Amino acid sequence: MAQRPLPRPTPETDHFWAGTRDGELRLQKCHACSHVYFPPRPFCPECSSRDVHVFRASGRGTLESYVINHRPHPAWTAPYAIALVKLAEGPRMMSNIVDCPQTPEALVLDMPLEVVFDKQTDEITLPLFRPAGGAP
Repeated sequence: MAQRPLPRPTPETDHFWAGTRDGELRLQKCHACSHVYFPPRPFCPECSSRDVHVFRASGRGTLESYVINHRPHPAWTAPYAIALVKLAEGPRMMSNIVDCPQTPEALVLDMPLEVVFDKQTDEITLPLFRPAGGAP
């Protein structure tokens, strides 16, 4: 199986990828307006303040939306879910759902999820999500 396409860290995203390597999901929060956001950037998307900090997120979220891909791809075994996860802290993140059947019966909207980390290379560990408490 081919390796999946991987992100390329930048100075603005290094803290995020360092966190995933350490088994942490890291988000940013603005000191000026308290907005929590993702994806990483050096300023708040709500108020444009650069007074922001990185913190360890809970790793919990809910399944907000998804599509099940059935088309063949050399890096994935179909079917697989491409999901929009609403994190407990507020931001949304695109990811994959793992450790459960990739069916509409198993992928219930608003189901609780938890992050798991999938090491791809020494530099990149991907945050994926599974049903909270393990497989249904």
